[in-house]
Amino acid sequence: MVVRNLFRAVIMGPPGSGKGTVSSRITESFGLQHLSSGDVLRAHIKAKSELGLLMKSCIDQGQLVPDDVISRLILASLRDMGQSSWLLDGFPRTVVQAESLDSVFTVDTVINLDVPFETIKERLTSRWVHLSSGRVYNIDFNPPRIPGLDDVTGEPLTQRDDDTPVTVSRRLKAYENQTQPVLEYYRSKGVLATFSGTETNKIWPHVLTFLTKKIPQSQQARGGGGA
Repeated sequence: MVVRNLFRAVIMGPPGSGKGTVSSRITESFGLQHLSSGDVLRAHIKAKSELGLLMKSCIDQGQLVPDDVISRLILASLRDMGQSSWLLDGFPRTVVQAESLDSVFTVDTVINLDVPFETIKERLTSRWVHLSSGRVYNIDFNPPRIPGLDDVTGEPLTQRDDDTPVTVSRRLKAYENQTQPVLEYYRSKGVLATFSGTETNKIWPHVLTFLTKKIPQSQQARGGGGA
């Protein structure tokens, strides 16, 4: 049962598309709770929960986490958030996962960040991460306050081994093949909104305008939109 004055959204975009930056601006601007599937996955693996151990086994063997396992995990996390407006990041990644989500919650809009792959390749070579939290920085457009250090903990940042041109190309192609059916699924339901561009700061105003019109005024808790 969905309470209709709530607003629930999914954000999609390939690695390096600026999804993390746009997600943080959306949550700051509209007071939505942000749920990242990657964060949930890491938390369960760290806690050695039943699902966490199952997922770690899949990952260690180089296998994809089964749809039903990741779906159970994310849906349980969403239920724990109660009657909240939220932004879901990193899930669903398959049509089966999208159908599982739709069976429990109504998704009001799906924001798709469409950034040229060549732009993303350039970005990812400038990307640095805080491994334990998953926070991502880019020295060109989203740098840490202190070069080389995480804003929250002050711990050193590292560059991922897979942020190389050949690996990035492979990852982007895999993302395209996996998620294109999901985008078509949401397009057919009339909830897909695609925002194209090469710079996050130029894409963001369009996302902000779109959501300002979509989200009920009562949910626009904080206004503004970040720089």
